[in-house]
Amino acid sequence: MGPLLKLYPIIVNNIAISTTNDSKGQIENNNGYIYPPQFISKMNFLRNLLAAILGSLIALGIVFFMLMIFVSLLSVEESITVKNNSILELKTPYPIKDYSGVDNSAPFAGLFSQEQGLDDILHAIEVAKEDDKIEGISINSNYLMAGIAQTQAIRAALEDFKESGKFIYAYGDFYTQKDYYLGSVADSVYLNPVGIMDFKGLSAEVLYFKDLQEKTGVKMEVVRHGKYKSAVEPFLSNEMSEENRTQIKELISSIWNTVVEEISESRDLSAASINQIADTLGARNPEFAKKSGLIDEILYFDQYEKQLKAVTGTEEEDELNYISLTDYAEAKKGKKLRKGKDKVAVIFAQGDIFYGEGDQNVIGQGIMVRAIRKARDDENVKAIVLRIDSRGGNALAADIIWRELMLAKAEKPLVVSIGNVAASGGYYLAVAGDKIFTEPSSITGSIGVFGTIPNIKGLADKIGINAEQVGTNKNSVDYSLFEPMRDEFRGYLKESIESTYQVFLSRVAEGRKMTLEEVDQLAQGRVWSGAEAVEKGLVDELGGLEDALKEAVAMAELEEYGIKKYPRYKSDFEKFMEDMGGVSTEVKENVIENDLGFEVYDIIDELRTALKQKGIQARMPFTIKIH
Repeated sequence: MGPLLKLYPIIVNNIAISTTNDSKGQIENNNGYIYPPQFISKMNFLRNLLAAILGSLIALGIVFFMLMIFVSLLSVEESITVKNNSILELKTPYPIKDYSGVDNSAPFAGLFSQEQGLDDILHAIEVAKEDDKIEGISINSNYLMAGIAQTQAIRAALEDFKESGKFIYAYGDFYTQKDYYLGSVADSVYLNPVGIMDFKGLSAEVLYFKDLQEKTGVKMEVVRHGKYKSAVEPFLSNEMSEENRTQIKELISSIWNTVVEEISESRDLSAASINQIADTLGARNPEFAKKSGLIDEILYFDQYEKQLKAVTGTEEEDELNYISLTDYAEAKKGKKLRKGKDKVAVIFAQGDIFYGEGDQNVIGQGIMVRAIRKARDDENVKAIVLRIDSRGGNALAADIIWRELMLAKAEKPLVVSIGNVAASGGYYLAVAGDKIFTEPSSITGSIGVFGTIPNIKGLADKIGINAEQVGTNKNSVDYSLFEPMRDEFRGYLKESIESTYQVFLSRVAEGRKMTLEEVDQLAQGRVWSGAEAVEKGLVDELGGLEDALKEAVAMAELEEYGIKKYPRYKSDFEKFMEDMGGVSTEVKENVIENDLGFEVYDIIDELRTALKQKGIQARMPFTIKIH
């Protein structure tokens, strides 16, 4: 190497090197390694390129964030105006939950998913009843994504709205049974000339997986108590048991009778006539539907709007002043129908019960215990209403929440309102109440317990896996996924199941003032409709959330009161920001559901939920979907 002329210390990617200028233009580092000038040039280029990429990503993130804020601010600043002579358009394009628990006016609310709260819908209808700017309601709700009890609650609110003397019209391009059940409350019901009506009675379908388990080698080990506890039946058999068939038949018949009774009253048709229409598919096309008396006229939508213009006194050349239910609920959410320093807390428990924190889709003891304690410790809260929509789940989590409810009940009146379902673990929570209200079409009971543990011994044998266990004590290796369940372990699990079942019976007996024997006769995992549950003494009265509120107010002896709702859930945006490392679980769930469709997604979700169950379960014995 030539003579050193000058040294220039520099840093390249944290490597200290010294440069020398010689006749060859070579560069040497501290360790004597010689770097050609081209290497340094490339290193500098890569460093600059990486810095540019990183800077661009940061800039894009900032621009995206600012854009979202700008869009959000625009939406907030854009006020919703309710014009004179307006028609409240009752459309329900999103899934309906009892309670959304998120401030929809917050930035980025509904950015990833949208849903409607039943409480917001009922509030909007109640406000519209006294709003001079609202002339009437137009129901245009195809494929209503709500439970039958939620539909019944909306229908009852519309019945109350009609007492104002304002009109309600219903129009459908097609009617599912649930859509028609809701629409039948209208003064007049209209159907598209090429539309269809699905009116044939209720049915239930249960999927069985015994053969699938044998073919795949993946099975569920099952221990249960209750001859009706058929939540695990699909893993044990390929056919429906007579006990399960009996209870499902009686359940859906009870719900159908309630639906028929209300349609009969609204349409001035006898129950026998409505059942004959269902038996003969006597409303399968528009002409038959009109002849049967289920609808009033067959019209295209533009003709329907002429009817609306006539009833509202709108000139034919003018546009109708529609305001969507979503916009109206947003505009009127600040209008308090009940005011006062004294409060009634309404706590919503919705979803399956899992041990853990919980959110708007899952009841966990974490979020529920905090909500109950806040209501109990708030001096302004004088009474508590617990609204339940749950088919049950983890028995331990249910008991933890039950205990917290009992502590609150010792200090303040506690009234329970059952929504679509309060079965098994959901009913476990309900019996803490001083009084229980249920819709006639609600599903409740299912007092029973079971345990399921996955086992892949068959699959392991097929693919050549052999698992060997080593333990320090006799029961240190109690169960392995790769080995059949030992009789001793099954005995311990059965003992725990029986113990939990007896605790469940005692909770119900204490809450409903029955003997253990009386409860056991109604238990065994048997499911009842709300109407049947009243007859059996499992609940006190038929009624909705409003009836439960009135009872709580009476028990607390309040004259004026406001309402506080619990719990407060994280918004979609908050969950997204907490999971910046990837797409949040809920976002992925929404994408999958949209791609597969509701029916296919529901089947997959049912199987996945069964496989995710941990611990002893107090869960409804089957899933029923009413269309």
